[in-house]
Amino acid sequence: MDLRQSYAKSDGEYEEEEQVNQEENPPPPDSSPPRISLPSKSSAPTVDDTTFALTVAGRNRIFSNPIDPAQHVVAYNPTYDQLWAPICGPAHPYAKDGLAQGMRNHKLGFVENAAIDTFVFDEQYNTFHKYGYAADPSGSSGTNYVGDLDALQKNNGISVYNIPQSKQRKRKLEKKIERQEDGANDVDLDDVNNPASENWLKKNRHPWAGKKQGVEVELTEEQKKYAEEYAVKKAEKEKGSDNNTGEVVTEKSTFHGKEEKDYQGRSWIAPPKDAKAKNDQCYMPKRWIHTWSGHTNGVSAIRFFPKQGHLLLSAGMDSKVKIWDVHNSGKCMRTYMGHGKAVRDISFSNDGTKFLSAGYDKNIKYWDTETGQVISTFSTGKVPYVVKQNPDDDKQNILLAGMHDKKIVQWDMNSGKITQEYDQHLGAVNTITFVDDNRRFVTSSDDKSLRVWEFGIPVVIKYISEPHMHSMPAISLHPNSNWLAAQSLDNKILIYSTRERFQLNKKKMFAGHIVAGYACQVNFSPDGQYVMSGDGEGKCWFWNWKTCKVSRTLKCHEGVCIGVEWHPLEQSKVATCGWDGLIKYWD
Repeated sequence: MDLRQSYAKSDGEYEEEEQVNQEENPPPPDSSPPRISLPSKSSAPTVDDTTFALTVAGRNRIFSNPIDPAQHVVAYNPTYDQLWAPICGPAHPYAKDGLAQGMRNHKLGFVENAAIDTFVFDEQYNTFHKYGYAADPSGSSGTNYVGDLDALQKNNGISVYNIPQSKQRKRKLEKKIERQEDGANDVDLDDVNNPASENWLKKNRHPWAGKKQGVEVELTEEQKKYAEEYAVKKAEKEKGSDNNTGEVVTEKSTFHGKEEKDYQGRSWIAPPKDAKAKNDQCYMPKRWIHTWSGHTNGVSAIRFFPKQGHLLLSAGMDSKVKIWDVHNSGKCMRTYMGHGKAVRDISFSNDGTKFLSAGYDKNIKYWDTETGQVISTFSTGKVPYVVKQNPDDDKQNILLAGMHDKKIVQWDMNSGKITQEYDQHLGAVNTITFVDDNRRFVTSSDDKSLRVWEFGIPVVIKYISEPHMHSMPAISLHPNSNWLAAQSLDNKILIYSTRERFQLNKKKMFAGHIVAGYACQVNFSPDGQYVMSGDGEGKCWFWNWKTCKVSRTLKCHEGVCIGVEWHPLEQSKVATCGWDGLIKYWD
C-alpha cells in the first residue's frame, strides 16, 4: 500500500517527504548513497507546432484553400478536397494556356455548355453563309431573324437542311444540262458509245479506276476472233450452269477388232469357255509380260471384266475410254469417245455388258460395252469423282455418284431422275464402297472423315473422324467382306472393320510407299493373302496380309502408278496403269 501511495504522489511531494525522512532518520553508514533526481530529456527532435496551432485555430479556412504549386515542402497532411481544389489566382505553372489539366474539356481550353444545340448552330451557320440570314440567338429582334430579310422573305425562311427534294432534283438536272451544253459541240454520240474512247471512260469511270495510259481504237483481227470465241464459250457455260448439265460432246465409238461376232455368232465381249481359276492360292508377279499403249495422256483407272477378266477397261486423261483384249490378242478392241475432258472413274455392271464413266466435263455416261452406244447421260452441273452401281442384281438400275460439291447423288437410270441425295460431307466425295450385303455403303471425303450410310436413307449411321486422320482417296473391300483397306495420304494403308462398329484395326497397318498427294488405288489378291498399291514414284508394292510386311516391290511406271488390279482368275497376274499413258501386265 505504501508503495502504491508513493507512486500516486507527485514528484515534488515525493522529494519533500524523502528529505524530511532523511533528517529524522539518518541512514546507517553501510547503506547506499542517497538518490539524486535529474531533469528528464527526450531524444525526439524539436517540432515547430506553430503550423499545427494555426491549423487547429483555422481548420476550415486552411484546409479549403488549394496547395501552392510553387512550395516544395508541405508541413502537414492535406486532405483529398484540398489536393483537388481548383486553382485560383495566378496561372498554373505547368499549363501552357493557364489552365490545369483537370479544368480542360477541349483542346483549346475550357468551353462552357451553350444554350443552343450543335445541329441547330451548324444549320443556322450554313444558312447564313448561303442565304444571308439566320435565326437571332438572343431573340431580341421582332422577327427573330438577323441578316438579309429580303432573302428571308423570298426563300420563305427555309434553311439549308430543309430544301424540298423537288428543288434538289431540279437543281441537279439544271447542272447536268449546263454541263452537257458546255460540251455539246465537242462530244460525238458515237464516240460516247465507243468503249475504246476517252469520253466513254469519263462517262463510265469508276472511283477506283487508275489513270488510262493508252487506248486502242480498233482491235486486230486476232483479238476480234478471240473475243468472239470467248463470248461463245461464256454463253455455253452460262447455259450449261443454268440447266445443270455438263458439256455437250458428240458421242461416238470405234471398233478396232477384226469382227464383232465370231463364226458361232458370239459377241466379242463373250468370255472364253475355258476361262477358269487354275488354283486357289495367289502368287506375287515377278516379270513384265505385256504393255498396252494407246492413250495419248495418262491413265487414271483400270477395271477387269467382272468374274472372267478377259477384257480390261481403262479410263484416260485424253477423254477416251478404251477396252483391251487380255486373253487372246492383247490389242485394243474398242474406243469410247463421249467426254469433253479427262475421265475420272469407270465402273462395270455386274454382267459387264454395260459400264459407267465419269469425266471432268461434269457428265456421267452409261455405255453399252458391246456396241459402244451411250444409253443415257446424267449430270448435276458438278464434277463427279466416283460412280458406282448398286451391286445387287435386282438394283442394277440405281446409280450412286460422289460429287465435288460434297454430295452423293442417287439416280434411277430407268427414269433418269434423282431419287436421293446424301448431303453430310464437308468436302468432295472420293469413294463409295458397299458393305454388309449391300445394305450399307461407306464414303470417304476430302474432309478427312469416313461416313457410313444406310442405302436409301440420307442419314449418317456412323461418323469416323479423328484428329490424326488424313484424307482417304481410295478404298477397297477385302474378299471376305469383313475389312476395308483405306489409302491414307500420310503414306499408310489403314484397315477398318465392316462389322457394326466400323472400328480401326490398330494392329494392321501397311506402310513404306509414298502416296502423299496422289489417289493411288489399293487392292487385294483374290484369296485375300496380299495387299497391293501403287505409289507416287511409279512402284507397285505388295504386303502380306497376316504379317503386314513388304513382300515385293516392282518398278512399273515412269511417274505415278495410279491404278493396280489383280486378275480375278489367273492368280499370279496383275495389271498396273500410270500417268505415263501405259498399262502394263505382270506375271
